[in-house]
Amino acid sequence: MLRVSVRADPAGAWLENMLTHAVELAQTASPGSEAVAGRLAEALFAEALRRYVLQLPPGRTGWLAAAADPAVGRALARLHQQPAQAWTLDALAQEAGLSRSALTERFARYLGQSPMAYLADWRLELAAEALRNTSRAVLQIAGEVGYESEAAFNRAFKRRFDAPPARYRKSWRADRSAAPSQDA
Repeated sequence: MLRVSVRADPAGAWLENMLTHAVELAQTASPGSEAVAGRLAEALFAEALRRYVLQLPPGRTGWLAAAADPAVGRALARLHQQPAQAWTLDALAQEAGLSRSALTERFARYLGQSPMAYLADWRLELAAEALRNTSRAVLQIAGEVGYESEAAFNRAFKRRFDAPPARYRKSWRADRSAAPSQDA
């Protein structure tokens, strides 16, 4: 949950009016209301998140605080845009416009880990999502997230999720099929 003030500046009136309009659209079945409400929801979310990040106090930590830091935010954006790239600390520091040590220090301050550790975790999270939501081969997923060998991917994945990728997928699907339906 994010808490943001909509009455702190003149643009807040716009935000408040858009929230009211989105609620009104959601309650009607007029032509195009669903499409407009969907786009308004995206814009409202982005604006609320932007406002939240701007009002973070100095010294705040976590992913949003890291994303708000200009240099760390650039590095995070690049890692998220191209997770499979063969990133080095040198290349990432250059993208961020910082020295390797300054980038590492800021990552540690905001996220509690180094840029390369963050990248490894991000790649494994992407891989786990792909295993849950696609039927692509483990080797293909490994390559998509930046691993050059299936063996290295399997070892890293097992360390992170306590199961090799194929077993993780099978177990997740079995758990999903055994879970009671939300529709019942």
